[in-house]
Amino acid sequence: MSVAVILPTYCEAENIEGLIQEIEELRLNLLIVVIDDSSPDGTAKKVKMLQKKYKNVLLSSRPRKLGLGTAISTGFRMVLLLDKKPDYIVTMDADYSHNPQDIPRLIQAAKHGYDLVIGSRYFNGGKVVEVPWVRRLISSLANIIAATIVGKRIQDCTSGFRCYSRNYVKNVLCELHSQTYEIQIETLRQARLYGFNVKEIPITFINRKRGKSKLTSTELSSFLAYSIRATFGKLGLLSIQKRKTGILSTVCNNSES
Repeated sequence: MSVAVILPTYCEAENIEGLIQEIEELRLNLLIVVIDDSSPDGTAKKVKMLQKKYKNVLLSSRPRKLGLGTAISTGFRMVLLLDKKPDYIVTMDADYSHNPQDIPRLIQAAKHGYDLVIGSRYFNGGKVVEVPWVRRLISSLANIIAATIVGKRIQDCTSGFRCYSRNYVKNVLCELHSQTYEIQIETLRQARLYGFNVKEIPITFINRKRGKSKLTSTELSSFLAYSIRATFGKLGLLSIQKRKTGILSTVCNNSES
């Protein structure tokens, strides 16, 4: 069994070294894929230093801040283009709000026949620690909206701590066009459309200790725009149009093997 861990980063120089070291200490057969959006704090430079020690760390340095959604899609494409493709793909935040020790738990749940396993703050047994009330309110409202769009009984639709099966990613990649945080809802929506099995397991979410939150008004606007499009059923049409214009076809053809 092999695993890829995708870490989207922007200004995580204070966290990335320790996080990668803790993931490495899990002693899994894994690959760590860092997608960095030209962090001005030197995040990519720290990753390059770690690559000298760890041969299983890949880095994609993008020219500017392109958003969480495109970072995850880029990571998916990278791992599907590998000669030895991972069996499972984990996505997580790089700010220590997600505990690396929970990665094996996500993988273990996926091995029982689930294509998407969510590390849930709100599932029975999950916790949120030291998060300001404003962020909790935003999260609660976002999850109410997301649950309506997804059409599944999911307690934490917006959690970014997840484990995907390779089969899920192969089938869904070409249907993903999110730019920012709405990627979490889009992937769940595609799971419903394709009939993939989804499971939640409880985790403890801890507010970041170092660095600043990356959630901005732009991300919130993008989330709301996605919600409106999804509600009125126009996302499928958009995906079909993109296929016809060839925007996605090259990527999909190169990653289907």
